[in-house]
Amino acid sequence: MLSLRFPPSSPLHQTLINDHHHHQNHHHLHWRCGRGSTWAPLQTDGVPYGLPEGLMRERMPRHVAMIMDGNGRWAMSRGLPVSAGHQAGFMALKETVRLSCRWGIPFLTVFAFSDDNWLRSEVSVEVDFLLRLFEGVLRENIEEFVRALLTISIRIVSSSGKYEFNVKGDSFTSVSWMRCGFLKEGIRFSIIGDSSKLPKTLQDLANYAVQITRNNSRLGLSVAMSYSGRNDIVQACKKIAQKVKDGLLQPEDITELIVAQSLETNNSIDCPYPDLLIRTSGELRLSNFLLWQSAYTELFFAQSLWPDFGEAEYLEALHAFQNRKRRFGRRVAEE
Repeated sequence: MLSLRFPPSSPLHQTLINDHHHHQNHHHLHWRCGRGSTWAPLQTDGVPYGLPEGLMRERMPRHVAMIMDGNGRWAMSRGLPVSAGHQAGFMALKETVRLSCRWGIPFLTVFAFSDDNWLRSEVSVEVDFLLRLFEGVLRENIEEFVRALLTISIRIVSSSGKYEFNVKGDSFTSVSWMRCGFLKEGIRFSIIGDSSKLPKTLQDLANYAVQITRNNSRLGLSVAMSYSGRNDIVQACKKIAQKVKDGLLQPEDITELIVAQSLETNNSIDCPYPDLLIRTSGELRLSNFLLWQSAYTELFFAQSLWPDFGEAEYLEALHAFQNRKRRFGRRVAEE
């Protein structure tokens, strides 16, 4: 799971400590996993966790997108620096990832930083803090991943057939059971956007996180950093134009599928377009996020600021989604 480490002077340090102790008390949970299997948390009696009351498994979205808005307003309303709002926002993201895993949502895409934000010179300090915070989160989780590898290596030596592991380098080609650190969450990390604008250290960390989680299959977590929906479409057009120029593609063969395959979000062969897009803070716009991909996405605008977005707000959005009739341009016969 996403882990966060803030200095003791942070306004949220004690909250994080309490959260850490809470999760330590749940270390006994088992996780069923493996290549080609469904990653699902199990209770100690072996019964899978169910959905909250009122939600229907067959109507759950496969892909949820989030515009995480309102960190600055949340902080200012409490007399805190904007940086505290971003710290609280990362904690809200941690909870959203946890709930998505728990409820069996296989894909989550979050808008962390817009490419348009580079144009705001007055927030350069804030942007620098955001990038450093994100870099710290990645570094912390990579360290946890390495510790998990060491733990599993020890278990391989000491086991007598109870655990069946096949380890090759830093990746797992087959895993029957595992109960350690970051790996048990089964999160596959990816980043979308113009990463060339990010600090080199952050680029390297993100690329490494992509590599060491590439075989995970429980939750595909895509983080949009320096992302622009319009630029995504433009770069897709450039890729296609280059193929036409090189004689690899004829103009009459260009289809919606060809365009979709050229988008930055095409990082997983089985990742669908978002079924549900949630934006917090009461703003009613897409803000240049997943413009092509959201053609038939159901939109939900939450009134809460992002740091206040938790289980109750997530459930409200999911209930609203399940109560809608998705037509995709077709006429639905009256009941």
